[in-house]
Amino acid sequence: MSAGNLSRFWEWGRKIICVGRNYAEHAKELQNAVPAEPLLFLKPPSAYVREGSPILVPFYSGQLHHEVELGVVIGKGGSAIPRSAAMEHVAGYALCLDMTARDVQDECKSKGLPWTLAKAFDTSCPVSEFVPKERIPEPGDVRLWLKVNDQLRQSGSTSQMIFPIPYLISYISDFITLEEGDLILTGTPEGVSAVRKHDRLQAGIEGIVTMTFTVDTKDRR
Repeated sequence: MSAGNLSRFWEWGRKIICVGRNYAEHAKELQNAVPAEPLLFLKPPSAYVREGSPILVPFYSGQLHHEVELGVVIGKGGSAIPRSAAMEHVAGYALCLDMTARDVQDECKSKGLPWTLAKAFDTSCPVSEFVPKERIPEPGDVRLWLKVNDQLRQSGSTSQMIFPIPYLISYISDFITLEEGDLILTGTPEGVSAVRKHDRLQAGIEGIVTMTFTVDTKDRR
């Protein structure tokens, strides 16, 4: 995927496929079972937000949580991709946040409902600049961190993933055809917590990229 193509990708976006509970300690901190296979959900392109624009708390939520994640950007599409060839389909990476309306998610889980309102709202997927794959030769062993108002909240390594990146690409492509520009969010380490209006979020892939966002509220129309 060329730099020009990536610029267009960040402007209009493609589908976002998210993996839940891919770090055992995060599953435990929310009192969830550690999954036996990847737990998938989707975000629409309207979830994307870039630095310079705020993260907006949805009007229907009183408990918005941060989840820092490594994002995998697909450079070559495919379906039923074998694990042995999965990394050939990767163009690069991005630092991402999976912003989650936790109170809404808890209610949805208690009623057996989908998580869409908790996960797919506008600005629920802040993303960094694109990072070419050559800059992260070992994506299965990079450190992610997140601070809120300069206080460290999350710090973990992708080596703690239950399902590594090649497994996720292969698994997802068995059910959903992957296309150039698609983004896979690979899960979050422990330490998620609530954010409020005016909070400042800083996050990074150690030694690679950082990003900063502020939190604002969205008025109900």
